[in-house]
Amino acid sequence: MKLDLRTALQRDILVGDGAMGTYLYQMGFPVGISYEELNLLRPETVADVHRRYFEAGARLIETNTFSANREKLSKYGLEGDVEAINRAGVELARKAVGDEAYVVGAIGSIRAGKRKNVRTTDVEESLREQIGILLDSPVDGLLLETFYDLEELQLALRIIRSMSELPVICQFANEGTGSTQDGVPLQEAFQRLRDGGADVIGFNCRVGPNGILRSMEKLTPIAGIPFSAFPNAGLPDYVDGHYTYAATPQYFAESALRFADLGARIIGGCCGTTPEHIAAVAQALQGYVPAAPGTLASARAVRVSEPAPAKPAPPAGKPSLLEIVKQRKTVIVELDPPRDLDIEKFMQGSKALQDAHVDAITMADNSLAVTRMSNLALGYLVQERLSARPLIHIACRDRNMIGTQSHLMGLHALGIDHVLAVTGDPAKFGDLPGSSSVYDLTSFEIIRMIKQLNEGIAFSGKPLKQKANFVVGAAFNPNVKHLDKAVQRLERKIEAGADYIMTQPVYDAKLIEQIYEATKHLNIPIFIGIAPLASGGNAEYLHNEVPGIRLSDEVRERMNGLKGPEGRAMGVEIAKELLDAAMPFFNGIYLMTPFLAYEMCVDLTKYVWEKSNRHDFHLYPLSK
Repeated sequence: MKLDLRTALQRDILVGDGAMGTYLYQMGFPVGISYEELNLLRPETVADVHRRYFEAGARLIETNTFSANREKLSKYGLEGDVEAINRAGVELARKAVGDEAYVVGAIGSIRAGKRKNVRTTDVEESLREQIGILLDSPVDGLLLETFYDLEELQLALRIIRSMSELPVICQFANEGTGSTQDGVPLQEAFQRLRDGGADVIGFNCRVGPNGILRSMEKLTPIAGIPFSAFPNAGLPDYVDGHYTYAATPQYFAESALRFADLGARIIGGCCGTTPEHIAAVAQALQGYVPAAPGTLASARAVRVSEPAPAKPAPPAGKPSLLEIVKQRKTVIVELDPPRDLDIEKFMQGSKALQDAHVDAITMADNSLAVTRMSNLALGYLVQERLSARPLIHIACRDRNMIGTQSHLMGLHALGIDHVLAVTGDPAKFGDLPGSSSVYDLTSFEIIRMIKQLNEGIAFSGKPLKQKANFVVGAAFNPNVKHLDKAVQRLERKIEAGADYIMTQPVYDAKLIEQIYEATKHLNIPIFIGIAPLASGGNAEYLHNEVPGIRLSDEVRERMNGLKGPEGRAMGVEIAKELLDAAMPFFNGIYLMTPFLAYEMCVDLTKYVWEKSNRHDFHLYPLSK
């Protein structure tokens, strides 16, 4: 006989199911429809997805009701079908798995992290309606998932506890920041939810296994409260008109054991996961004997303050990177803008890199759709305070054509003339998923429009009183199955006007030579991307979860299990070996700094100068 859900969670680890929406997308159902309406329109398909997860080993099945509330369904004109969709969702899951698995009613956030888009009274009414319908159906419990704010999650929990004593699982969408989006430390948020009657508390969506592990490691276990973990299959990539996810089932299996060690009693998957991922998790957890909930210790993060940098004189005129790279090895280093208002460490890192004689410090434009400080502002500070050259990334995602031209005009006014044009990761996968991706321009179009400004012509076609002088770079991902097709796409960017190329990080010496052979016919410089690894976990995260990055088996094996100074030392050693492979073929070197650990790129920059016998090197030695 099946134990009640609370008892089962005290004794065993339950394997949860995987994604519903993205799996339906893989099956051919388009983005932009209500996947919950398929409970009525295509019930056999929804039931089949539930059945596949059950057969893969899942024993906790979520109903296909995540967005089946009045507020969300009204966008599709389905506000009158709230009851029918929710009841059908429970019925389909129950019939698909029978009494051999637990069926929990899935309820998603209504605000989705957007604080002011829906009134609290409307949120409460929509939640109360859906909760009441699900509680009146044969569910074993309720799952509150993908909530960003503690306030909204507590509201939903209070409604449930006013109506029922069924088990409740509460899950935040978080990316390892240590607090909820409304600013409550996770430890405090978990404690409040426990006090409010939650039976299980955990995380889902937003990030892959690595991000949720980071969040869990910051928590002190709460006696008697098991955790849950439903990560995405890494970050999505948009390839040939389709969203894809990189994390493999094997990676999920390995991550599942780490989740279990940290006290997770329900382990499943969210966006991008499939029955194959869940089967791997189930296999990995066979025979695992968990400790009592809330008895495991976890690591804590430590903050270190940094001194403020000095203020040297502003920069003099300098030759462009195109002139420099024709004559010698040239190093540009990427340093991530901060995610908060403190710029001290960023400026200290910039100063150290400038002292190491890098040719440019490059700053991404909210990479991975995660909000960071304006790279325009930081680029100006790097130029004004340090006399270093900023190279600014410009993503198509965040600005329409008006904002993009305005942004470029501002760069021109500040004397910042080196830019990299990129598409940008979709906003829905960043830290503000309720925001919109603009994409007025493709990467090809933005390159053409920037070069149009160099001709003194605005985006509208009207003449300008001055001509800009932008040097425009384009991105290139060589970590693909068909390198020749990637080069063909690169050729189109050159035709659009790209002046130089910056590649994604490469971790295979053989691939570096293949890139050279495939691109040696091109008449513009290529800056080969090399990103030193910081730890074994960092290596696995990049390989499994970040689009466009693949690590060789040899590199992953050498980094396996390493962390702290030992991991960074090995990361630098591997990067030096890659530099040895790259420097005979490429004058342009593009180093990417992990976690603001700028000392690693300082070491690598010095290594480049030593290898190229430029001991007497001075920053910007050429006359303009």
